[in-house]
Amino acid sequence: MAAPESTPLRTSRRAGRHGQASVVAVVALGGAIGAVARYAASLWWPTQPGGFPWATFWTNVIGCAVIGVFMVVITEVWSAHRLVRPFFGTGVLGGFTTFSTYAVDIQKLVDAGHLNTALAYLAGTLLAALMAVWLTATATRRVLRGMRIGKQGESDVNGKKAL
Repeated sequence: MAAPESTPLRTSRRAGRHGQASVVAVVALGGAIGAVARYAASLWWPTQPGGFPWATFWTNVIGCAVIGVFMVVITEVWSAHRLVRPFFGTGVLGGFTTFSTYAVDIQKLVDAGHLNTALAYLAGTLLAALMAVWLTATATRRVLRGMRIGKQGESDVNGKKAL
């Protein structure tokens, strides 16, 4: 004889797997789109042996900047469908940014004896990517705050719009 609790557990597991299938599908679709865009950038701007990998650097910085804007909008402004964040944030931007290629590029530079370039790339990408997220998230919040204040018509004591 089955315990009364066993039936609901089976039902909830099936429902959970079914619900996750759509998330996995949109992440895969978004990841494919992001990876194709990243690959196109690498073809458009190839790295010379021993040279600074500019395409990967800018791909990561731009992707992180978009993540900064997207996360503010998706968490603070817009009540989006539950699949938007996995599709765009995890899928498209996760497929577009490429920290695995970043690591491989560093290793190739070190192996080829270009230690200074490898160190500049290592530190530069990390700092630029983190700065891009922070700057765009901060700027997005300020723009959105200004839009809200502008709509409300609020002014500070000097008659200027407050930010």
